Amino acid sequence: MDFIVGLPRTSRGVDSIWVIVDRLTKSTHFLPVHTTFSDERLARIYIREVVRLQGVPVSIISDRGSQFTSSFLRAFQEELGTRVHLSTTFHP
Repeated sequence: MDFIVGLPRTSRGVDSIWVIVDRLTKSTHFLPVHTTFSDERLARIYIREVVRLQGVPVSIISDRGSQFTSSFLRAFQEELGTRVHLSTTFHP
């Protein structure tokens, strides 16, 4: 799970892509987002686009970006029962 940022803004105002890969099936979600989306909005997108289609993940591996280390998203993942593993910088 990671973000691709710094992209040109589209007519819908999105300038980033949230990339989510299922390690088991290798299925990939590319979700258009804006860099200023709140944690709550990202959580709603996550439920709508990932959990709805694939269920609640057992674990997530992500970098140490602020989007994934915020207290809200940590509590959100804990409520879902998902373990979050943060990778070492530049070594996914």
